[in-house]
Amino acid sequence: MKLFVNAIAAAGIALAASLAPAAADQISGAGATFPYPIYAKWADAYQKETGIGLNYQSIGSGGGIKQIKAKTVTFGASDAPLSGAELEKIGLAQFPMVMGGIVPIINVRGIKPGTMVLDGTTLADIFLGKITKWNDAAIAKLNPGLKLPNKSIAVVHRSDGSGTTFNFTYYLSDVSAAWKDEVGNAKAVQWPVGIGAKGNEGVANNVAQTANSIGYVEYAYAKQNHMTYTNMKNKDGHIVAPKSEAFQAAAANADWSSKPGYGVILGNQPGAASWPMTAATWILVYKNPVDPAATGQALKFFAWSYKNGGKMAEELDYVPMPQNVVADIEKMWARDVHSK
Repeated sequence: MKLFVNAIAAAGIALAASLAPAAADQISGAGATFPYPIYAKWADAYQKETGIGLNYQSIGSGGGIKQIKAKTVTFGASDAPLSGAELEKIGLAQFPMVMGGIVPIINVRGIKPGTMVLDGTTLADIFLGKITKWNDAAIAKLNPGLKLPNKSIAVVHRSDGSGTTFNFTYYLSDVSAAWKDEVGNAKAVQWPVGIGAKGNEGVANNVAQTANSIGYVEYAYAKQNHMTYTNMKNKDGHIVAPKSEAFQAAAANADWSSKPGYGVILGNQPGAASWPMTAATWILVYKNPVDPAATGQALKFFAWSYKNGGKMAEELDYVPMPQNVVADIEKMWARDVHSK
């Protein structure tokens, strides 16, 4: 299978092997793999319009936070928001760029996308190693009539510090007391079972190549790679499919101003139509950057993406930020970020 992540590497976004600063006509950033598909699409369109490229290293949220702290990039990207205290201590401004959904992906012969249903407890028990076979009674109960093989489940999880993992384990901790007690919620956890893979790209590749496997990725990776995703039973007990409307429903009641740095977690939101693993992704820049001109150039790209990138985001089933939130973010830039 030729994965989408290979195709978009040529779309105008540079994944540098090293962490060297970008050239003067490039914006440098590093971090979350969750938004990589849409950042690639925006970068390609922005470069065609302005001649300014984006050197974005898709290395995971943990790596992005490390690189912005080390000041080797102009911006960091993370799917796990930093706390107000940490932002203040480091001197960072944080703002959400886009929202999307995390989905379970499977590779089980004969099962097509969206035909299997899981719920939070069952998903947690699979990743805890308590459910080990695809024809387990808990999975069968959720899927009457679906032919389930008597095959061992191969679990694939992230090996790197990951905001996708942060949001995935947040959800599992919220729905499963066993998960909360035994594993917990963080960008990196001690996985009870399974094999690790780096980035959403690595998990997608491993699941695609491993029979009877299950993993979790941002929905754009599943969609663009034609991978088999599962539907989910949400907090209200309704079966929902991963799609833009379900992500929008989960984000509908978010009060972005309620948290420092707009750090609102969208996991396991109520609502009949809500997708249970919805998440935002954030950008981190210094309020007093070493290179104000470079930060100003990055903010121009983000402003352009807010203004012009909504349709592109929706085409990949991401959810654009609401316009009132964007207006507030741009006021924050003018007030707090000293850029040129």
